[in-house]
Amino acid sequence: RCGTGENLEITSKSYLSSSFEMIAAAMEGKRLGLHHKALLCVPNHLTEQIGSDFIKLYPNANILVASSSDFTKANRRKLFAKIATGDYDAVIIGHSQLVKLPISLERQEKLLRNQIDEIVEGIAALKAENGESFQVKQMEQAKKSLETKLSKLLDAPVRDDVVNFEELGVDKLIVDEAHLFKNLFLSTKMRNISGISTNDNIQKTFDLLLKCQYLDEITGGKGIIFATGTPVSNSISEIYSMMKYLQADRLEETGLKHFDAWAANFAETVTESQLSPEGNSYQLKTRFAKFNNMPELMSLFKECADIKTADMLNLKIPRCITSTIIAQPTETQKDLIFALGERAKLIRLRKVAPTDDNMPMITNDGRKIGLDQRLMNPDLPDEAGTKINLCVDNVFNIWKETSDKRSAQLIFSDLGVPQTADKKSSGKRFCVYDDIKEKLTAKGVPAEEIAFIHDAKTETAKDKLFEKVRKGDVRVLIGSTSKMGAGTNVQNKLIASHDLDAPWKPSDMEQRRGRMVRQGNENDEVRLFRYVTEGTFDSYLYQMLENKQKFISQIMTSKSPVRSCQDMDEVALSYAEVKALSAGNPNITRGAYEKGRFYVVLAKSRTAIKAVRDFLGLDFRLSGLLFSFYGVLKIKPCKRNNRQNSDHTKDAAKEGNAEERPDAGCGIKR
Repeated sequence: RCGTGENLEITSKSYLSSSFEMIAAAMEGKRLGLHHKALLCVPNHLTEQIGSDFIKLYPNANILVASSSDFTKANRRKLFAKIATGDYDAVIIGHSQLVKLPISLERQEKLLRNQIDEIVEGIAALKAENGESFQVKQMEQAKKSLETKLSKLLDAPVRDDVVNFEELGVDKLIVDEAHLFKNLFLSTKMRNISGISTNDNIQKTFDLLLKCQYLDEITGGKGIIFATGTPVSNSISEIYSMMKYLQADRLEETGLKHFDAWAANFAETVTESQLSPEGNSYQLKTRFAKFNNMPELMSLFKECADIKTADMLNLKIPRCITSTIIAQPTETQKDLIFALGERAKLIRLRKVAPTDDNMPMITNDGRKIGLDQRLMNPDLPDEAGTKINLCVDNVFNIWKETSDKRSAQLIFSDLGVPQTADKKSSGKRFCVYDDIKEKLTAKGVPAEEIAFIHDAKTETAKDKLFEKVRKGDVRVLIGSTSKMGAGTNVQNKLIASHDLDAPWKPSDMEQRRGRMVRQGNENDEVRLFRYVTEGTFDSYLYQMLENKQKFISQIMTSKSPVRSCQDMDEVALSYAEVKALSAGNPNITRGAYEKGRFYVVLAKSRTAIKAVRDFLGLDFRLSGLLFSFYGVLKIKPCKRNNRQNSDHTKDAAKEGNAEERPDAGCGIKR
């Protein structure tokens, strides 16, 4: 499909590397005359690795690998001149460097004006539909923000010495890990719905959209290739974002140019009861969770997406056995979790300033408590049975059992990472990595066989570290998802992987798993361990993973999609199992469903009553609960006519026929 030259998204699981596909697309496209100069944009830490792979696949290729030093103020003009005048087969840069290749001011102004016009249309539509006032206000704020951005752009001094992206001669843009550009600003009248990005200050997505529009103009929709293992990593709106990057003309042809029109055809908002962040109550939340017209959506999306899964390619990868290790909370952890609930109550009652305490702070503290109480206070005791101690015992046993094969293990933790030298001087802080290493060495693991990904500061140092893991010289590698996820190819001797904490996105879980469950692993069977602390925020985090995995699994599949889908697949059910176990209640998923179903019915009934009231001009309010669709709806008088209606009711009661009188209560027969 790359050979056709059309805009394309290469979508494959994280354990299916797309590096050679991108390299071949760049070289073969030039050989066939589909383009003249390709720009490969990859994660910053992979620039040298992709350059090495390029020469490995095409030894005679003429490529330019730009480093971070090339984009400094002193070297930038020299680099731009080399790209513009050099006859390179490909230029390789990092993600953060793409935005430093400036697009012309005229194109930026045009896109901003279009976005402002879309918001103005949305405001007019909301007013015509008698929409909520807060929605109009939020759209007015978004319009004002874009107008301020446009004003700053027009007032900026004009510089003649800058080489714009249009002048570099690039006519093919290949972006690796394209899901990192998913948060594209959406001009929409939908507000307060989870999963819709209305942040207009994300410069990298704004810049990429401009470059895609330019390449579409000069190539006729044949100048862009995206590569990603997770086209949808967090929200349904990401599908639209990818389509807007790659299929802007097609969206306009089908009348789906605006997000609201796209969502009206393919998406449905669902109101559900979810565990609150403090983990001891439920709250209603509206989000995109249901897909409609799935065959049409996937047919349209697959015009630009080439989806490949393991069952389609029949690749040899090790069988993965997943186990959940449950840690019982200590008394200190229980007390800390209870304190978080009290803090949340104060926040919801607005008895504390947002600058002093807020829900994101509570959620972050909850994650720390679930991992180790010493992350909250390094002076707290190290008690037996915590996640870290269970992990250390597990890692040591596997290390000992596989010493003859010198098998390696990965430990993932996004919290308690090593401090830099300047932060260490600022005060005492508990480090999960140091604690694990000290305990493993105390058990007999040589210190030189344990390494931190954070100690490899440069690309060269990372390559040397990865080679040691592949050879079995380093047998325990500890790191975070961002540093040890995509691009970490150390699978040769991996026998086990340990997830100490839960990330926010299922794609991160998939990236962790994909480091081990991958081609090139010498082991036929590997183990994946996930550690959870019962009764902590782990249940909240795994619930988020469950909700997000529901619809992602419908995209990354080789099967034909159903008309509408919202059910969970096997992966989602495993997340649900972990959530139930960590909450200390095996039936919590069923309880959440039953309670959520009741509140969803109630919320929908309130919406229906409001619509009837507005249509008929009635003046009454709902006071009872809707026990079923055929239940009794109790009506009470409104405050405005309370006194008058009360007199009517008393008179009716004296006559003994209050139930039959049409003017009893609010004038409505029961």
